Order: sequence, then C-alpha cells, then structure tokens
Amino acid sequence: MRAFTIVALVRATKFAGTPASADGGTVGTVIENLLMRKQRLVEELEKAHAVEDRDRIEHQLEQINTALDFLDRPGPKDGT
Repeated sequence: MRAFTIVALVRATKFAGTPASADGGTVGTVIENLLMRKQRLVEELEKAHAVEDRDRIEHQLEQINTALDFLDRPGPKDGT
C-alpha cells in the first residue's frame, strides 16, 4: 500500500515519466510540487468544518508525508 501511495503521488506531480537528472532536478521538482500540494491542503484543513472533509485532507497529508520521507532518503552508495 505504501509503494502505491508514493507512485500515485509522484504521478500526480506529472513528472513520473521523466528520469531524474544527475543533480536530482526532477526529484527536486517532485518534492517542490508535493510541498506546494501539502501547503494547499493545510490551508484547506484550516477551513474545513465537516469531519469527512477533515479526514480526507488528513489522509492526503499522510500520503504526502510518506512520499516526502521516501524521496528524502539517501540513495544507495556507489560500489555497494
């Protein structure tokens, strides 16, 4: 389930098919897009009154945090 969530969030950024450059350009763009989406959701959460809306937003925020944690992990070192 966790991998599916990450794939879905990366696809939502519209950069899933673009290979990452050596300097991490695409990954950086994906992270930026996830952070912008997270900010919008936080703002939406502050305005949400219905329990269902708050639950939906909180679930999306959890998915974004999972994706950000995954993308922020250091990759395997060369030669190992």
